[in-house]
Amino acid sequence: MHRLLAAAVALVCVAGPAHADATLDKIKQRGRLVVGVMLSGPPFGTIDPATQKHIGYNVELSEAVAKGLGVPVETVQVQPSNRVQFLQTGKVDLLIANMQWTAERAEILTFVPTPFDEVGGAAITRKGTGLKDWADLRGKPVCVSQGSNYIKPLEEQYGAQIKAFRGQPESLLALRGGGCVAAVHVSPTLHQLQADNADWRDYELPLPGELIPSPSVIWVRKGESDAQAAIDRIVQQWHRSGWLIELGKRHGIKPTAKLLEWHAQYRKTPA
Repeated sequence: MHRLLAAAVALVCVAGPAHADATLDKIKQRGRLVVGVMLSGPPFGTIDPATQKHIGYNVELSEAVAKGLGVPVETVQVQPSNRVQFLQTGKVDLLIANMQWTAERAEILTFVPTPFDEVGGAAITRKGTGLKDWADLRGKPVCVSQGSNYIKPLEEQYGAQIKAFRGQPESLLALRGGGCVAAVHVSPTLHQLQADNADWRDYELPLPGELIPSPSVIWVRKGESDAQAAIDRIVQQWHRSGWLIELGKRHGIKPTAKLLEWHAQYRKTPA
């Protein structure tokens, strides 16, 4: 677990009894949980063309949170450019939206301290670009989503020229149109895109490793500690049972080392 996240979790653990907050009351009064999810493509989320229903990994996580709280769920599509606003203004109760933990985000929102996975970024490029290392992006245009946590390391560590778009679909469209030399997004999405979609067979993921692997957490509004604690118990049970590993496999996501580590850790602790 990252050092800053561990410190934040410690603060949660010693903060004493959770104070009353509005989120759980609102969910109870409404009779359903409303979750903001990313529907930018498999495996995390899409819209079924036949039924128009939201499907995917993020959606199943949302359903599992709702089940743990004893209510049905409604998922709302959000974008990197508006997801924080949707949460802060109460349009959604929480976010499961490809929004990894960062210290900056933790200053404006409250996060569920137990991560459900750890995910880093990958770069997709057209074959033959000659890119072999992240440092090869220096001075080159790179497409990302607005608000992405990959922007800072791409700019500061690797000197890339950032082109930020409303969401992943727009970023990938710009890549195909020649607007950038690479697009950087969450690794599982790009690996599945390149492997399963014939339209992307002329593209590759040539750069080694993942960019800043970070804890994947669920976000609630700032100070909503009752909701935070309730959802944290649910996430810990996911780890304890191994459900997250099975969920990932169903969506073609290989278990990360951290996910396996958390499963081993929590299966030894009582529910």
